[in-house]
Amino acid sequence: MNPTQPVVRHLVHVHYHGLAPGDPRYPQVLDVLATISARAQALPPDAAVADLTGAERYFERGPEGLAQLIRLRTLAWSGVATTIGAGSSRMLASMAAAVTEPGGITVVDDTDQAIAAFLHPRPVAALPGVGPATARTLTHHGLQTVGDIARAPLATLQRLLGAAAGRRLYERALAHDPRTVTPHALPKTTTVSHAFDRDELNPDEQHRAVLALTHQLGSRLRGDQAVARALTLTVRYADRTSTSRTRTLSEATAHTPALTRNATALFEALGLQRARVRAITLTGELGDVASATHQLTFDPNDSKAYRIETAADRARRRFGPDAVLPAALARRGDR
Repeated sequence: MNPTQPVVRHLVHVHYHGLAPGDPRYPQVLDVLATISARAQALPPDAAVADLTGAERYFERGPEGLAQLIRLRTLAWSGVATTIGAGSSRMLASMAAAVTEPGGITVVDDTDQAIAAFLHPRPVAALPGVGPATARTLTHHGLQTVGDIARAPLATLQRLLGAAAGRRLYERALAHDPRTVTPHALPKTTTVSHAFDRDELNPDEQHRAVLALTHQLGSRLRGDQAVARALTLTVRYADRTSTSRTRTLSEATAHTPALTRNATALFEALGLQRARVRAITLTGELGDVASATHQLTFDPNDSKAYRIETAADRARRRFGPDAVLPAALARRGDR
């Protein structure tokens, strides 16, 4: 190999089928992936990304051969089916996985022609970081596909989206994605999820689901004597795609009003309008309850809210989880 020739990196995005949030098989499938590549990063609750650079030489296989090996080992050792995308960046690998039929493998070759042929026909919403609000802005101005963005002047995108966001989108449309795989231990988390009976378009119902999840999460945290130091809200849509947002809390907490404020802010930041939502998941990254702090205030309502919350928890333990509910959730049974 020519030492001056840049190394082409190959990455895979692995989607694991049938894993619910908190599924005990998730750490198992990550262990399987680690037998192929030492550089693997968990993407809870049901995905992971791995850098195959180095593994190709060790196993004497290209990206497609290694993807087949990952699929075979995962199914044989854990019984979990996979869908895998491979490309020269995290973005390409994840986008390839998103358009792959369940159980299949899609590899985007590392030539400029192959990358453009894959990227340019995709809708703008397929690019990472493009939520419904951004997609509406772009399509309103005639930018329907990734190819349209790649051919648009950078100044136009920056005028529409802002300097930083416009440049980031432009670079992604040109397949520039500097993100690397960062191996780390899977953080301890607790997850609650709400699946709608049908694809839900009503924003009020979506907000009520978020409210219900924060109450479930808060009750679980307090029951486990735990606190959350970060929240991740994941919205899954009818077309199997999903959007996630994460926020580190100003102080680790198990207090439901604080969880509700932060989760609601995460949900509203998505800017969903008429989105066909299939499920919403809220994950709390656990912190050390011994080191958790609470900012003292002179507001008597603050300590009163904590006393009410403690009493409500006692009632739920005695009479069931629905014994005490906010008014917005209590009327749910009347539908």
